[in-house]
Amino acid sequence: MARRGSAGTDRTSHDAPARERARITLNPMQATAYTYDTETRCGQVLLDDGTPVAFDAEAFDRGGLRLLRPGQRVRIETERDGDGLRITLVTLQTL
Repeated sequence: MARRGSAGTDRTSHDAPARERARITLNPMQATAYTYDTETRCGQVLLDDGTPVAFDAEAFDRGGLRLLRPGQRVRIETERDGDGLRITLVTLQTL
């Protein structure tokens, strides 16, 4: 987003924290539920290459689910967060 600086020059979002600029939203993908804690609503999924990726309660709540069982196929939305992958949504895979 460009803004006008005090000298009339355009400034971009370089003022935003580096962490915010490093986030890149990726395409939705499928995974398999690996762990899920009903008390914290956090868990992990396994990507199709076997890589475990954790999700937090916010990502679980955004998907509208009430329960997740290990082995269920899920659709996840992710974003690159620096060097890692952050899950932003977990929901059931539908056809």
